[in-house]
Amino acid sequence: MAVDFNYKQKYNINDLISIVKLLRAPGGCPWDREQTHSSIKKNFIEETYEVIEAINKGSTEGLREELGDILLQVALHTEMERESGSFDFDDVCDDICKKLIVRHPHVFSDVQADDAASALISWDEVKQKTKGIKSFSESMLHVPAELPALMRAQKIQARAAKSGFDWDDSRGAFDKLYEEINELKNAMSDSNQSEIEAEFGDVLFSCVNISRFLNVDSEEALTSSTDKFISRFQLVEQMAREKGISMKDADIEELDLLWNRAKEILAD
Repeated sequence: MAVDFNYKQKYNINDLISIVKLLRAPGGCPWDREQTHSSIKKNFIEETYEVIEAINKGSTEGLREELGDILLQVALHTEMERESGSFDFDDVCDDICKKLIVRHPHVFSDVQADDAASALISWDEVKQKTKGIKSFSESMLHVPAELPALMRAQKIQARAAKSGFDWDDSRGAFDKLYEEINELKNAMSDSNQSEIEAEFGDVLFSCVNISRFLNVDSEEALTSSTDKFISRFQLVEQMAREKGISMKDADIEELDLLWNRAKEILAD
């Protein structure tokens, strides 16, 4: 017999948990019952990026909707563990509340933190202590390998810098970049594909290192540049079409002229 959830005017987190339980229960949704942590893990990533998209667009309505999708993912993964007798939603809430209290001694204890920077230092100190991190190398290993590569590289480099393993200023970082570019060129001359890939990775890593000295978020900077490329390319394609030029048949010099024109137009 179907359970009627249509009578309520306003739902809450307890309703969400109950609905997810019903979806995964016998007689519920066949698709939901079949899912595992692994089968829907990418959904969590997609939903997270959709939250970021709503934030970037300044869409309050979109943010509200996408945060709900994130809650659904949390509820689904938690229900799977409840079914196996591991933990439930209350345990998840209990854990995060305890973590927030422990990691904010400047709020819930007698530690002093007068600004955001000192509060972050306090957070990091407590985090390292509670996780048993005793070395800078261990702190690097705690950065998830699943993070986007640029984001992970920047976090790793920041943790290395805390140990004192860092350039005095951006000049050293730029010199390292030029060194890595030369090594990439040498690998290309030798036609060694595995070496080319390794050296190309070093070039990217060096670029990210420079971003730290410039106080630039490398992930967001690349996203912005990719969006800029798309806008310019759209205009190039439009201008080419207006001139009766085929993108595929045009030579690179002709397209480069259109590209420079697009840059001028979009810069105005």
